[in-house]
Order: sequence, then structure tokens, then C-alpha cells
Amino acid sequence: MLLRQLEPRSARTTAEVIKFALWPFAVMTVLNRVFIKAVNGFITDDFKPVYQAALDFVNRRPVYTANYDLVDPHYLYYPSGTLLIAPVAALHPEEARWLFILVNAAAILGAWYLLLRLFRFTLSSVVAPVLLFAMFMSETVTNTLVFTNINGCVLLAELIFIHLLLKRRDLWAGAALGLSLAVKPTLAPLLLIALARGQWKVFITALGVPVALTAIAWPLSKDPEKFFTRTAKYLFETRDYFNSSIPGNGEYYGLQPWLIWTIRVGMGVLVLISLWLLYRYYRQDELFFVCTASGVLLTASFLLLSLGQMYYSMMLFPFLMTVVLRNSVLRNWPAWLAVFGFMSYDKWLSDRWQHIGRDVEYLRITFGWGLLLIVVFCVLGDRYLAAKREGRLEFGIDPVWIKPVPSDGKTATTRMDSPSSANGSATATAKPISVEG
Repeated sequence: MLLRQLEPRSARTTAEVIKFALWPFAVMTVLNRVFIKAVNGFITDDFKPVYQAALDFVNRRPVYTANYDLVDPHYLYYPSGTLLIAPVAALHPEEARWLFILVNAAAILGAWYLLLRLFRFTLSSVVAPVLLFAMFMSETVTNTLVFTNINGCVLLAELIFIHLLLKRRDLWAGAALGLSLAVKPTLAPLLLIALARGQWKVFITALGVPVALTAIAWPLSKDPEKFFTRTAKYLFETRDYFNSSIPGNGEYYGLQPWLIWTIRVGMGVLVLISLWLLYRYYRQDELFFVCTASGVLLTASFLLLSLGQMYYSMMLFPFLMTVVLRNSVLRNWPAWLAVFGFMSYDKWLSDRWQHIGRDVEYLRITFGWGLLLIVVFCVLGDRYLAAKREGRLEFGIDPVWIKPVPSDGKTATTRMDSPSSANGSATATAKPISVEG
């Protein structure tokens, strides 16, 4: 059957033309990123301190000994994360790095498949090669593999969490999130999604898994307490290098603290209003709400907290995929200008216009995250004001071209590509645009 699928034939539809054109590009891009760029590596090597920490852990030597005055990558995982990555110390450093690359590449491919299924697409749809190509062309996937860090596994944990959360399998959803939190706190904001949906059992395993792993790792470690007395302090500090958050770039460009805090608070207010509108009017449209709210929360954490790095943007793939839903907040060009800022692998350093090129390169991620949050706020705010002005808030805030308001005052039941709930009172099953081949 597989060989039959690979048999060369002429496309008969536009969808088949796109698939036949993009599958070779997607597959070859994956192979290039995994076996060429990643294996070649780069001056930035996130794996070296991880391997050294694993080696120190299994040999009962101190782990948290990094000199934080240097700009080299530091080992920042929790003791529970050290326990999880310890097996790599059994291999030669180069073999261990290759294994880490393959594991993360496999995790990203697994996340790609789960993302397709989350929005009800199959491998035979035109979306499959488009999404695969877009993911592996992005800076976030490319540098995750080239720098050899664990973000691919974190993305897979996020997709598993979202799938299980939507299926109301709370304990298993929490376990998937907990494994991620045992290594690094990137996905911690997603606990607020479970809280908003009243899925309390998620917290049992999401917090229990890292606590249990820490309890196991503690007596096996030489200096586990140093993470909390030394490394944690560094994590809460704002560094002015390799940091695209508002405080990070603010310190790099020498902004006054009051101005940095004004920008952070202002953006925080926009985020809170956006989250309130999502909760108030979309929480029963489960797929849209979970993916959009998680994207807003994660983007806000990258932008507003002490550390935000460009390749964290990988965790926004579920949010970006909502563009296939009719009520998506991303169906406008400013949203994708923002996405270009933090996803593009392009470099803007210029030999001719050095100062301008450097500023564009350093600020495009910050501006991209910020613009994305502004777009979400503006789209939701415009929908709310329009619905209020037209006296249809009780039916939700989706524009009438998405969900017409019936004249009899009852919730419309007309089947649409991607219905959204009305004021949280009617359950809606989101269905993406049909783009099957």
C-alpha cells in the first residue's frame, strides 16, 4: 500500500498538485535539518552542559557548578530533570548527542502527527506536508535540533496534554505535563487552562510527577540543594544576552526600569482582557479555547517574564494551527507578520547597515510576540464591541458571518465549518476547513 502511494502519477486536483509538490520539499527539509544541520552543530551547544550534568550525576559529583558570569549555555534543569536525562551518560558524548537529536526529531514528528489529528486532518490531507514543511523550516525547530536541546520533547508533551485534556482524561494529561515540568517550567502556564476548565485532577499528576521524581533524585545527587539556592536565583534574574523578553531587551538597550515595567504592565493588561473574553465567550468551544488561550498564555510568559528565547516559540504551534478554524483570531496579515518575526530562520544582520540590521535582528522576536498579543486583543475586542453595539452579546461575540443570530432569539444550529459556542451556553464541536485531497 505504501509503495502504491509513492507511485508517480499526474495530479488531477489542485490539492494533489500541492501535495505532490510539497511532500518532497517537506521530507528533504526534515532530512537536512536532522542529519546535516543538527549533526554539523553550531557554536551554541545546549547539549554539552546537559551531557556533563548527566555524567556528574551518575558519578556522584556536583552538578550545579556553572559560572553564571559567562555567556556559555548553562545547565538549568531541576534535579528531577537530571534524573530523567542521566541515561545519556552511558554513551560516548558524540553518540549521546546524535541520540538526543534523533529523540527530539522523533518527538517533533510525533507532535506534528498529533497536531494534524487534533484539528481532524489526516496524513493524506494537503495540510500534512504544508505543516511538516513549515515546522522544519522554522527557526524554532531548526535551532532546537542544531543546538540540541530538549524542546522537541516538551512540544510533544504539550500536544499529548492538550489531546488528553480535551478528552477529559485528567490524570494522564497531568502526567504528560508533569514529565515536562520535571525538566523545565516552560509549559507551567497551561495549568491555568485546566483551572479554567475545572479539571482539578490534572494538578494531582502535573505536580505529583515532578515532586516524586525530585524525591527519587535527591538522595542520588551530590548537590541537589544547590539548584534551589544557586541556580533558581539565576533563573529569576534578567540577563541582557540571548533574551528576547521585554525585560531582557530592555536591559540590553538600557531602558529605564520604570519604562520596562510600564510596557510589561500594559501588555499584561491586554493579555488579561484577551483571556477574560476567551473564557467568557469561547470556553465551550473547546478546541478553539484551549489552543488559543494556551497560545496567549505561553506568548505572554515568553514576552513578560525574565527569560524568553526565540526557540520557545515552538510551543505556539497548536495556537498557530487554529488558523484553520473559521473563528480563528489569526486570519489577518498582522498576525502572520508577527509570526514571521519569531518563526523565520532568516537573519537580518547587515554588512551595509550594521546598526539597523542588528536592531531588527535582536528586536524582531520581541516585537513579534508583542504584535501577536496585540492582534489577539484587537480581534477579540472588536468582536466584543461589535456584538455589544448590535445587541447580540447573549449569543456570543463571533461575527454574524461566522454564526448568524436567529430572529426567534434561539441559538443558531446551522451547520458551519467551525461553529463556536454562544456565550458559553451551547457545546460546539469545532470542525476545521475541509482541505482534504
